[in-house]
Amino acid sequence: MADKRKKAAAAAKIAKDKMECNKPRETPGHPTKSHVVKACEGDKEKIIRFGQQGVEGAGKNPKTAEDKARRKSYYARHNAQDPKPDKMSARYWSHKTKW
Repeated sequence: MADKRKKAAAAAKIAKDKMECNKPRETPGHPTKSHVVKACEGDKEKIIRFGQQGVEGAGKNPKTAEDKARRKSYYARHNAQDPKPDKMSARYWSHKTKW
C-alpha cells in the first residue's frame, strides 16, 4: 500500500513540473476530484484539485429550470458573491471551469 502512494506521489511531482501554469485539465483516474490545475501567481505555484468526479456543472448559460436551480444552489454554497476570488483557490477554478 505504501509503495502505491510513493509511486503516485512521484508521478504527481513529475506531472507538476510538466504542467502549464493556469491550464486546468481533467483527471479521470483520480478517485474524487475531476480536474487539476497548476495555479501560478507571481513566483508562487500550487497544485489544486477541484470538482466532484462524475458531476457536470450547469454551464455558463443554463437552459432548463433544473440547471438554473443547480447553478443557484452551487453559487449559494460556495460564496459566489465574492467579486475577486483568489486565483490560488479551488473555488476560483471550479467557477471558471465547471460553472
